[in-house]
Amino acid sequence: MVSSAYGVLLRGLKGLVLSVFMMGTAQAETTTILALGDSLTAGYGLPLGDGFVPQLQAALTKQGLDVQVINAGVSGDTSAGGAARLGWILTDEVDFALVALGGNDMLRGISPDETRRNLSAILTELEAKGIRTLLIGVLASSNFGDGYRTDFENVYQDLAQEFSVDLFPNFLEGITAAGSFADARRLYLQADGLHPNKQGVARIVDKMAPSVVSLMP
Repeated sequence: MVSSAYGVLLRGLKGLVLSVFMMGTAQAETTTILALGDSLTAGYGLPLGDGFVPQLQAALTKQGLDVQVINAGVSGDTSAGGAARLGWILTDEVDFALVALGGNDMLRGISPDETRRNLSAILTELEAKGIRTLLIGVLASSNFGDGYRTDFENVYQDLAQEFSVDLFPNFLEGITAAGSFADARRLYLQADGLHPNKQGVARIVDKMAPSVVSLMP
């Protein structure tokens, strides 16, 4: 009787230890987010800690999330460049992805159909690996006409529906929502008038972070 009771107690203690160990392991798992993009993602013109990726990671960490955001931004990259390099940067550790490409396509007047094909290839590869994705759009300028602008911006909406991914329509929304263009440019952009400064990135992250958090269960 004593031996039997001891055996039950011992098995119970082993089960408790195993449960605690598994809970500790689960809590220690870090969520890895791949941020695939161009100079806006890379943090062009900013000190290392002031760019989009480190500010986003800091914002998510402040919310109690154990995350690692990988900076896969390359200045000057197009959607074609992102599609070409995705295969060798998409490791098994990646849990979620942010796809923020197309700005340079728009600036160069690349056909929206080509941008659509490249982004579709990226989303197809991410879908095949079961990686939940936030597609981040870019608003087009009117330099190439209203027709081009409409077709370009529709690319993101159409692909979000086709692949059933979340869409954040405008990477720069945190800045464009700040007031007049003149004020936004003066306060939140670098001297080139294209890339956000530290304060501009903070506004971008503040707007986008909830959409990133929603990726995670």
